[in-house]
Amino acid sequence: MAVYTSMKGKLIGVIGDEDTCVGFLLGGIGELNKDKETNFMVVEKNTSVPDIEETFKRFLKRGDIDIILINQNIAELIRHVIDAHINPIPAILEIPSKDHPYDANKDSILRRAKGMFNPEDMI
Repeated sequence: MAVYTSMKGKLIGVIGDEDTCVGFLLGGIGELNKDKETNFMVVEKNTSVPDIEETFKRFLKRGDIDIILINQNIAELIRHVIDAHINPIPAILEIPSKDHPYDANKDSILRRAKGMFNPEDMI
């Protein structure tokens, strides 16, 4: 895990199951800021929905996180909070997990994009 430095780079936050978080941490995205806060949350069977919501909201407020990756099955648990986020940054990207495939019909960004564009306007 990287330790806090004074560089002004932006981070990726991850909320996911153990396999997802470990994969991204092995890829080098782990960060510990000066306040000893990590940029990831491992969601286990006994993790409460309010804990997930609180972490998600904390990631939204952090100025050093520009992208939040969240397993789609976990995003479903806090869908009302995700749908309430309308700012482009941090971008919220829903990703599959090993046990739960991606469903484009559930993705908040794709649902929002479908509502913005009329296919007849593109002809």
